[in-house]
Amino acid sequence: MSLKDLPADCRPREKLLQKGAESLSDSELLAIFLRTGVKGMNAIELSAYLLEDFGSLRSLMNADLHAFSQRKGLGSAKYAQLQAVLELSRRHLEEVMEREDALTSPSHTARFLRAKLRDRVREAFLVLFLDNQNRPIKDEVMFEGTINAASVYPREVVRRALELHANAVILAHNHPSGIAEPSHADRVITDRIADALSLVDIRLLDHMVIGDGCVVSFAERGWI
Repeated sequence: MSLKDLPADCRPREKLLQKGAESLSDSELLAIFLRTGVKGMNAIELSAYLLEDFGSLRSLMNADLHAFSQRKGLGSAKYAQLQAVLELSRRHLEEVMEREDALTSPSHTARFLRAKLRDRVREAFLVLFLDNQNRPIKDEVMFEGTINAASVYPREVVRRALELHANAVILAHNHPSGIAEPSHADRVITDRIADALSLVDIRLLDHMVIGDGCVVSFAERGWI
């Protein structure tokens, strides 16, 4: 059955316009992106097939060009469109972050950091530099690899904060295992960076550890 033969409230595009994007399932949202199906499958059926084939929406979104193009109904043009959508989403989050106070919008901060770090296959240590109103100046991945006291250098964080005239920073790093629970090494390096920053009157506001489905905040746990 083609999409035009479905009742209006079952067609993804019409449903989105009537009820909002949040009312749609993953396969319905993907169907809007795909626009058309293939022989024997309408766009919704194709979307459901692709989600099952890839295992999850996230796996589909993170697939490389080769893996993406091997599936029916997909190719380099759709891959380019998908990458553009992902980049637009990241840039939207950056603009939201630029306008808001990182302390009064912790959920946006967490979403932004998760988008930056969650899908990296190696640990990456990011520093978000903030002005005197806690608005982002710049974010930088400063260290990569295993995050421990030997691989993260507090003096480099302090040096960069001074260069950017930052008044505060938020730290973040990912756990490729998907488990967000901070390690003892995470707590040790956080304390070292906080001590180094305090010497030049720069505040450490938080350290967020990014897992697969959650973010652990040092500030929320009372560790900062």
